[in-house]
Amino acid sequence: MQIVSLIARPGTLDTALVDSLRNAFGGGPVTVLSDGEAAEFPIETAPSNFEEVRASLADQADVNLLPGDGRRKKMLLADMDSTMIQQECIDELAEEAGVGAHVKEITARAMNGELDFEGALTERVALLKGLPESVIDKVLETRITLMPGGPALVATMKANGAYAALVSGGFTAFTGKVAAQVGFDENRANTLLVEGGKLTGIPARPILGREAKVQALEEITARLGITEADVLAVGDGANDLGMLGRAGFGVALHAKPSVQAECALRVNLGDLTALLFLQGYARDEFAG
Repeated sequence: MQIVSLIARPGTLDTALVDSLRNAFGGGPVTVLSDGEAAEFPIETAPSNFEEVRASLADQADVNLLPGDGRRKKMLLADMDSTMIQQECIDELAEEAGVGAHVKEITARAMNGELDFEGALTERVALLKGLPESVIDKVLETRITLMPGGPALVATMKANGAYAALVSGGFTAFTGKVAAQVGFDENRANTLLVEGGKLTGIPARPILGREAKVQALEEITARLGITEADVLAVGDGANDLGMLGRAGFGVALHAKPSVQAECALRVNLGDLTALLFLQGYARDEFAG
């Protein structure tokens, strides 16, 4: 058995649409996870036209196909920038340095897989040379906002026994604060080197990128005694594809087109609570 999941912006999921799709796919009874927002139904086999139907409904609902068993995951492995927070930290630092537009263009190309991640990160960090270290706290306080639904996602999964790890190609100066604020159990990221209270323009080596996220998946699951199938990974950029491809559920969240093309599970309309609906949690089961 498989599950067809429909998730829309709150208050916009039409019951008639859900029923129509259920009838077209020959599905079983509809389960409403959140009125006007999330519903699902079982089917025996995936319809051959699933991708075409999904694309035709993209502006109304995120339609995903999931296995019927093993949906509630034991670990969350999440990217930070543009995933758990709404910004790219390095872009916000660059704004303070007066090189925002240039750095944003490099970031966008790197996240879409057009540039080597390590080279792109090194180039961008070099442009931050001389910024006072105090700018990091200023950016955290004035420019960084959590992605909606993140605290509920982490709190609900942890309340049900899951472990939460934040893994980023960004910087520990940000992941430490975000992880503590949202409730992650651990975080991994790159380190910005500082001398005399100013950024040196050089990141510590080795630089953590795509392979470091896969390594985190391998190491943490081994330590917890769980399998990679027990993991829900979420991200938006090309450097997330390794972990997204290995995890039991790899979710492309508001992701770059090149990333969505390689991920079976995609969320474009919902916020991070969509990851709870994908696991079969109803809104009245949310914690936090």
